[in-house]
Amino acid sequence: MASYKANYLHRGKWWVAWTDDVPGAVTQGRTLASARENLKDAIALMLEPADIDDLPKAKGELIREVIKL
Repeated sequence: MASYKANYLHRGKWWVAWTDDVPGAVTQGRTLASARENLKDAIALMLEPADIDDLPKAKGELIREVIKL
């Protein structure tokens, strides 16, 4: 079982939760417990491989490039 460092921030009525270990795994919950469970789900979803065949087909011109900063 993998481990990830979780961050929780209480803002108003919500707890915001994220991990720097998995970019894009960000969520919220009304309680710390719900934010924690939601973060577990968010991490699992971000790590789940995407099934490209299930995605809608894009229309138009597709351009892919590497951008250097």
